[in-house]
Parts: sequence; structure tokens; C-alpha cells
Amino acid sequence: MIRFAFYGRVSTEDKQDPAASKAWQLRRAQGLVEGHGGQIVTEFFDVDRSRSIPWVRRPQASALLKALKDPRRDFTAVVVGEPHRAFYGGQYGLTFPVFDHYGVPLWVPEVGGPIDPENEAHDMIMSVFGGLSKGERNRIRTRVRSSMAAIAATEGRYLGGRPPYGYELVDGGPHPHPGKAADGKRLYKLAIDPEAAPIVQRIFHEFLGRNGTIEKGVFAIAEGLTRDDIPCPSAHDRARNPHRDGLAWSKASVRSILTNPRYTGYQVWNRQRKDEVLLDVNDVSLGHITKLRWNDRDKWVFSMEPVHPAIIAKEIFDQIEGKLVGRRCQRGGTKAREKTKHSYALRGVIYCGLCDRKMQAHTYKDYIYFRCRYPQEYALANKVSHPRNIFVREHLVTKLVDGWLAKVLAPHRIKQTIADLHEAQAHPATSGVTRARAKIAACDAKLSRHRAALEAGADPATITKWIAETNAERTAAEAQLQTAEDEQPHTMTPDDIEELITALGGLVNILADAKPEDRQNVYRGLGMRLTYHPDKQEIRVEVNLDPDRIVTPERYLGVTSGVRGGT
Repeated sequence: MIRFAFYGRVSTEDKQDPAASKAWQLRRAQGLVEGHGGQIVTEFFDVDRSRSIPWVRRPQASALLKALKDPRRDFTAVVVGEPHRAFYGGQYGLTFPVFDHYGVPLWVPEVGGPIDPENEAHDMIMSVFGGLSKGERNRIRTRVRSSMAAIAATEGRYLGGRPPYGYELVDGGPHPHPGKAADGKRLYKLAIDPEAAPIVQRIFHEFLGRNGTIEKGVFAIAEGLTRDDIPCPSAHDRARNPHRDGLAWSKASVRSILTNPRYTGYQVWNRQRKDEVLLDVNDVSLGHITKLRWNDRDKWVFSMEPVHPAIIAKEIFDQIEGKLVGRRCQRGGTKAREKTKHSYALRGVIYCGLCDRKMQAHTYKDYIYFRCRYPQEYALANKVSHPRNIFVREHLVTKLVDGWLAKVLAPHRIKQTIADLHEAQAHPATSGVTRARAKIAACDAKLSRHRAALEAGADPATITKWIAETNAERTAAEAQLQTAEDEQPHTMTPDDIEELITALGGLVNILADAKPEDRQNVYRGLGMRLTYHPDKQEIRVEVNLDPDRIVTPERYLGVTSGVRGGT
């Protein structure tokens, strides 16, 4: 008997049911292997992962690749239920050589068995599937964007996202799609928020000096709102902003309100776009990440007529837009000045100990600083004790951090470091895992009672219906359990930690003569967080280690996110 590992994938981009998608992919794989006397003994199934993400960045696919290296694995072959789901673009050419290297056959239903690495037809078929998968995704994206642009322009329909400050969502009637309407789905539209709308009007009037107010700048408006104890947008809508403190108005909040044309009553779409950029230009196999970027105004899509209540007259908005454009012209152009690109070793890893925000990189002459100017951006109105500027020199921090790493990973301290890591990684099961397991146990108990009732002579039709409903609940709970376990930190054995420490020793050697961008990759790969406390002149260093982040000294870019141990 051939022992198989199954691999499948589903994303929620097209709102698919993970349990149903896994069921049909697994059924398809079983139909292939059982005809050859095989049996699936283990499963790897990625949920909520786009097909464009390469295998090394998918949790379950990455675990499968790692299992291939283990000679003690409990399977001898791998079967894929649907190649369109597994491979995208050129991913097959980057992944199959790993299977071939470790002598693990890869079975695909479209080939009717294992892929022959010497067969050109097999290679061509799999490459075509990858191209078709990429083309299908691109076509879907093009159709969706074109449809949304047409709906925004002709119907002015609300297309999702959080409502602008000053508006709230209300019921807009049944969904125009008959199938969705039959399922009870409704449309939403924007309506005036009676508490926030007057604040929006105040911001516009104060910026122009209308209605007896003094003309003010963005920061002066933010200071006045904070001084009057008016909740800022994140404090006004805490449900959508639990990650923000909601303490004060910021310049960015006021500016975003002044530049949002939806306050004139028109629907506006495509102000931002999603760009896919390479995660690492030196390693294309790591794939892309998605970044939000602003579109030029000529690419915005406006509705032909006003479609929701206006808070500000269009004439007022046009005045403000002209005023802002005039200011940009005075500064030397209608677009922001091009910034000189610098490389910073501590970008994204150093935080201010007073406000817990990331510190910003700043270059002055030949010196690199990291600074926090929280009071410059937020109108604190004496609510937070924070200096106007906090500075720390980058090279002084990296010197201390590199020395600390060298000390912790010194040969005579390796045993103690391994012990500290093993002790620090003891994580209890998350509440999501506990709830899912309890749900599965409850379903099993209900199934036992249903079978007992059936054997006792109860109505078969009723019991069969109950069993089907309970099985559906159990399948959903199993999907929730898998998702929760994927997100839950995993533990490492002392041998795993020792292997990780060996790789870390090589990384520390890299730091000796590393470029800033390479040093940044090492710090991020270590899951490092630096917290600068200016009152104590002290930096707290925390490192959360993940074996999937640190592979070898030659390849140290972090590619996954789960923390498995820390010190």
C-alpha cells in the first residue's frame, strides 16, 4: 500500500466554504490514489491563502516541504486534489524539484498518477495549469474592478469599506442580484451621523475661515477639537479601531477629512489601489506582497449624480481643494517632492517607550537618527507627557544590539540559551482551539445519542436529518480548529532549538560587516522588537524566534509570521 499525504488550498477571496472545498478536493485525490491501492494518511490544507502566495509562505505547504526532508515521515508520496489550487504561475517549476530531490512522487489527477520528471509532456501540462491559474485570477480581478467602476459611476452604489467619519451605514434595500436577494442579503448606503456630521462641517469652515470662524491650519483644528473633548474618529468608532488609543485628533485625520470628496454627496471609488510588489528583489521565489497606494485624481471614479446626503456643498470642497493645490505649488510642485532613498537597519523594529509607536528614520548630514514626534502629529492638549522630539542614534543602538546577540549566542552560553528558549515557549492552547475542540466533542456526543435513538426505534427520517445537521456542525468545527491551530504558537524540542541556534550563530557573523538593508533583514528574521525608554536612557530588546524565519545564514529573510518561542 502506498501511503499518501494530501495537499489542498482554499482562499476566502471568492467567499468559498473551506469545509466544502476541502471535501471535494480530498474526494478527488482519494479517487485517484485508491484506484492504485493507495491510502491518504495525513493532510495539509491551507485556508485563507491566495494562490499567488508561494509554497514557502503558506503555513501548511511550508510544513509539507519541511516534512519531505524528514526520513521518518509517515508518507511516501504526495497527492494534489486540484493543481489550479496548488500551483500559480511558475510555482510548479520552483516546487517540484524539491519533491524530486527527496524522492517523493507527486500525484495529480490530470496526469492520472505520479508526475514523471523525465516526461516533457507532464512538465508541459503542469506549467500550463500554473499559467491557467494565474490567468484565471487576473481575469477575475479585471472583471470585478471593471464591474465596480461601472456600478460606482452609473448607480453610485456603496461598494463596501468603512463609512467616512460623519456618516453611518443604513439599510439600502434588497440586493439586486436575485440569488443573493433570495439568501436575504441587503444593500447598504451612507446616511448622516448626527453626532459626527457637525464636526465635519466645523473642520471645513475653520479651514476656510467661514461662518465667523478664524482661518486655521490642520494642526490648529486638531488642537481645538482635542481641547473641546470631541472624540477623534478612532474614539468615535471603537468597534472598528480597537488597535488605536483614540486619545486625540491627528493632523492626518483632519487632512483626510478635508480631502475626501464623498462629503459632497457623490460616490467616489478607486482612490486607492492594491499593488503587488516583490517581497525580496534578490529572491523572486518568495513571491509578492500587497501594498495600498494612492491613485492620481484622474483615475478616481465619480458617480454621475449625488447618491447620499451631502455634509459639505461642492463649492466649499472645491475651494479647499484649490487652496491645498496652491500650497503645494508654493512648495515647488503639485506633487510631493521626491525623497532621497536611504537604507536603515532599525526601520520597523524600534518603538518609543512612551507612546508605543514605531520611531521614524531621519538623516541629518552623515548621521542616522530614529525619532518620535508624537506631539507633532497628534494634538495631545496636555493629555500625555511626551517630549516634542525624541532622538536616538542608530549606530549606537546597533552596536549594543549586536553585542547582546554575540553574548547570548556565545559558545559557552549555548546550553543556557537553549534552556531559556525552551522554558519561554510554553504556550497554553488558545481560546479558539479550546472552543473548537469542545464543539467537536459536543457533536460526537450528539451523534452517539442520535444513533442510540435510531436503534431504539425513533423515526428514521427525523434522526437522519439530525445526524446530517450535526455532521455539518462538526465539519465546520474541524475547519475552525485547523485555522486556530495554524495561528496558535507551536512548541519546539531542545533539538529543534539547538539547530536554530546554530543558524543564528551564522547570522550574527553576518552582522559584522552587513549593509543596513541586510542588517534589517536579520533583525526582522529574528522577530526583534526594540523599545527605547528616553527617561531611563534604556533600550529593551525582545526576540521571538520562528524556525521558518531563519533557514540558513545564506537565506535569512523572514517568510512566515507565527511565533514559536521567545526570550
